[in-house]
Amino acid sequence: MKDFKILLVEDEKQMSMFIEMELTHEGYNVDAVYEGIEALKKVKNVEYDLILLDIMIPNINGIEVCKRIRQFSNVPIIMLTAKSDTQDKVLGLDSGANDYLTKPFAIEELLARIRVHKRKNLVKSKLDEIKVKDIVMNNKTHQVWRDGKEIELTKKEYDLLEMLLINKNIVLTREQLIEEIWSYDYAGDTNVVDVFIRYLRSKIDDGFEDKFITTIRGVGYVIKDN
Repeated sequence: MKDFKILLVEDEKQMSMFIEMELTHEGYNVDAVYEGIEALKKVKNVEYDLILLDIMIPNINGIEVCKRIRQFSNVPIIMLTAKSDTQDKVLGLDSGANDYLTKPFAIEELLARIRVHKRKNLVKSKLDEIKVKDIVMNNKTHQVWRDGKEIELTKKEYDLLEMLLINKNIVLTREQLIEEIWSYDYAGDTNVVDVFIRYLRSKIDDGFEDKFITTIRGVGYVIKDN
């Protein structure tokens, strides 16, 4: 697991040392920094598999660091913060974070979140390009085409389509999609999945006779490749 490299950005040095020790014990390769400018320098010079990013850090806060990273990298980012207000979570996720963990948290929960993203990384490393019927998804450039026409997707729409493509012919429940895409902390209604499916369909299905996403009533959604 030493080849799985994590950047830890946490200004509370005691907390940082504890997390770094636990992650190292689990076999991860960890770099620790304590402020925003140093974090950005690290990400530009080192290829990380995951970033653990606190919001309240010196120089540049975690929200801004996340936004700047997203200008050149799609590395998974888990926000670590003492702020638990819904608005703070929304700001973190809208800035490009993949997940959100509120302090104080159990180290076991953090390790579980990391394992989820590690599994996703392994799948993506094997699937730089996904092709199903006439849809092509490029995970390196985050571009999607249908029948040769490029389709503009938001991050959540892209993640949702990717999940369905990777699991083609497997029905995914709303709960599974919530857990994988909106993360464990999402406390809203699972109807959010239906809303984003509608958004996605309007972009990939409108104008095509062959509709891509199938609804399985009472269960969830599937993309069929047969």
